[in-house]
Amino acid sequence: MSGIGLSFVSGQRYKAERMAKIKDMLRKATAVLHRRGVSVDESEDLVHDAFVRLREYEKRQKVRSQEAILVRTAINISIDHARRRARAPVTTTVTGLEQFGDAQPDPFEIARARTRLQRVNEGLQEMSETSRRILLARRLDGTSVADIAFHEGMSIAAVEKQIARATLFLMKWVEEW
Repeated sequence: MSGIGLSFVSGQRYKAERMAKIKDMLRKATAVLHRRGVSVDESEDLVHDAFVRLREYEKRQKVRSQEAILVRTAINISIDHARRRARAPVTTTVTGLEQFGDAQPDPFEIARARTRLQRVNEGLQEMSETSRRILLARRLDGTSVADIAFHEGMSIAAVEKQIARATLFLMKWVEEW
């Protein structure tokens, strides 16, 4: 193998080893924070912040132990966060409040639903009277297919076919909009 090929292979190996070392450092720092009672999500964020600070520090100073600085920085950041939370006059998060989200749709969704409903109504007007009557009896009133067939004087199969055609027509009508 040529000298260039060997340097490429050794460069790739170096990068892989470097990435493995960084992942191991991040894992250890996260584990330290877990042992100190920090949640999983928060510990990952804190370790990320600590790693960014480590990289900035390395640009200015020589570092003998990246792992030690990373862990100490992550711990210090977690302490700072805990102090800020303790001093905060108003809590920014209320436990369990997330499950009581606003059930109302936003104004955009309301407008979109109204427009879609108007489009469906226009499509219904384009259908034959029989198709419209059968579809509305089945979908809105919940009338059984057998009852519709009896009232319309049609077979059950004919009513099912009429419902399928009317539904398909409305779906295409709304999609074309």
